Amino acid sequence: MSGQIKNIVIVGGGSAGWLTAGLIASEQGSAVTIALVESPDIPAIGVGEGTWPSMRMTLQRIGISETTFIRECDASFKQGTRFVDWQGGNGPQQYTHPFSLPLEYASLNLASHWLRHKAQASDAAPSFAEFVTPQAAVAAQGLAPKQAATPEYAFNLNYGYHLDATRFADLLRKHVVETLGVKHIQAHVVDIESASNGDVAALRLDNDQHLAGDLFIDCSGAQSLLIGKHFETPFTSLKNTLFNDRALAVQVPYPSQDAPIASTTVSTALPDGWVWDIALQSRRGVGYVYSSAHADEDKARSSLANYLRNAAPEAGLSESDFRALRFSPGHYQQLWVNNCVAIGMAGGFIEPLEASALAMVEQGAALLADQLPANRAVMDVVAQRFNEKMAYHWRAIVDFLKLHYLLSERDDSQYWRDSRSIEYCSESLRARLALWHQQSPWHDDAPRIDELFPSASYQYVLYGMGFQPANMNYSTRRFAQSIARANRIVQDNRQRVGSMLTALPTNRELINHIIATGMPR
Repeated sequence: MSGQIKNIVIVGGGSAGWLTAGLIASEQGSAVTIALVESPDIPAIGVGEGTWPSMRMTLQRIGISETTFIRECDASFKQGTRFVDWQGGNGPQQYTHPFSLPLEYASLNLASHWLRHKAQASDAAPSFAEFVTPQAAVAAQGLAPKQAATPEYAFNLNYGYHLDATRFADLLRKHVVETLGVKHIQAHVVDIESASNGDVAALRLDNDQHLAGDLFIDCSGAQSLLIGKHFETPFTSLKNTLFNDRALAVQVPYPSQDAPIASTTVSTALPDGWVWDIALQSRRGVGYVYSSAHADEDKARSSLANYLRNAAPEAGLSESDFRALRFSPGHYQQLWVNNCVAIGMAGGFIEPLEASALAMVEQGAALLADQLPANRAVMDVVAQRFNEKMAYHWRAIVDFLKLHYLLSERDDSQYWRDSRSIEYCSESLRARLALWHQQSPWHDDAPRIDELFPSASYQYVLYGMGFQPANMNYSTRRFAQSIARANRIVQDNRQRVGSMLTALPTNRELINHIIATGMPR
């Protein structure tokens, strides 16, 4: 057929570009040729990044050994996020959002049983996460999600990773070029040539190369060379919903080589923003996220310095070690225009709460690899589906992140008073919050098979932040019939906690073992 898609050009490297190249190459094989153009002198940020469990499947699909990944990317195991001081007021001062679903979640919603137990308990009730999964207790002890004998990518408890983004991009580049046959071109794009129908026809590079293609993928990061600058696609700003648009980042050394490695990202709320604390093998990646409308950079630097004096007093870091980052929270209204599709920051970015950036790269790249159009005639159909699905994901991310702020009772700054205001959230989130006063979130709250956040994630945040339903009904027939089963599951969870705390190694112990001997394949 005329207009067959045979030549794919990716603009930009980094995690987005190389993951996209790897997924398409592993899916399409020799059916297409892929060239990736990467500027040779753009410095990497290297702040340390968190992933979701989906990254395990992505690495498997590309064909990268988990042992190699752990060794090459300074990677560690992440079992969720621990939130500190987000609630304020009289609510819980920390809680965990683990990656594992509540036990038997497919057929029983344990949330209502926990709420009833909490209301009736004469002493302190366990947290919701502790009530429904052993992962909260395991992560709190800094234990790993698997044993040394567990094969690559298998697990006792669901997990993602903390990784060094620069070293990750280097590993992906090496594998994708040498194993999957993607062509790597180091050059700057100096001009974009258009076809008569408005498509991108070719790129002119500063090495005098003329690079034609049938499909162009924009992975140029915040520059957004194709979707943003060339096509001038309208941009949807989210600054009035999620206020954060600045960050300070710093690399924090461990006090010793055998220091514990945290099993979760730690997110600590401060008066004018929040801090991420990500534990890699050799160091921690720490950063402060804040809103320029509520605090200037000097105030932010002081806040981060104060955090580090408490969290890493031995590191001896100063404000001169901090790197300032700026971003515009939002996304382009269409991520696929004509024969160009944007993946990663080229399509949009919001604050790193809940580590959605790499997850969105995975979503977009996997969807593109799975539904790569065979020819130009069907491309517009694929593009429409792609745009609709990615727009849905963006709405879901914004609502889920906003939920963290809406539930807070912090009143120590204008930043938190504005962030908590129901005025700055979507109608859909307002409606769900009203509904959750009479029934716990469950499958109907995340009905699509491709949901980024399962309904269990809403439960972990709601009840971790101390949400108190006003109209729960514990006298329904279904609830009464499920009490005995719920009690059995909770008892089973206690037994699992005991056995896992005994059997699982620490994060540090397992990583040292992997580096020395590897994992079973």
